[in-house]
Amino acid sequence: MIIRLTNEDDKFYQYMGKFFGSRLVERQTNDRIYDDPDKIWYIFLDGKKVVAFVSIQKNTIKNLYTTKQEYLEKLLERVKKENKITTSIVTNTYKDLYEKCGFILNSNNNFKNFVTIYTEQKENQKLS
Repeated sequence: MIIRLTNEDDKFYQYMGKFFGSRLVERQTNDRIYDDPDKIWYIFLDGKKVVAFVSIQKNTIKNLYTTKQEYLEKLLERVKKENKITTSIVTNTYKDLYEKCGFILNSNNNFKNFVTIYTEQKENQKLS
C-alpha cells in the first residue's frame, strides 16, 4: 500500500522517525534524510512496515530509499503520474531504476554519488 504524508500528519514520525539520522540508510543511499516541513512523502508500506519512500519538494525529488527495487519502482511510477518532476539531484544508487521508470537522466553532471533526473525541464533551465 502506498500512502502520502507530510511531517504534519499524525502518523508521520511513527512511520518515518527511524529513517532520520539512520547511518544504515545513509550508507545504502549515500544521502541523508531530513524531515523538511514542505516535503511530500510517498511511503510504501508492507503491512505497517515502511519498505520504501520518496520525498518531493516543489516538484523536485529529494530523497529515495527502498528495501526492494519493485517497491521503489511502484512509488516512482505513482510520483510521475501525480507530479511533473523538474531537475532533481538524487542518489545514483537507483540509477538503473530511474531509467526503467522513464526518467530522463543527465549524464553530463560531475557528481560522484548523485545523478540528475527529471520528467519536465523548467522553462528557464537548460541541461547540457
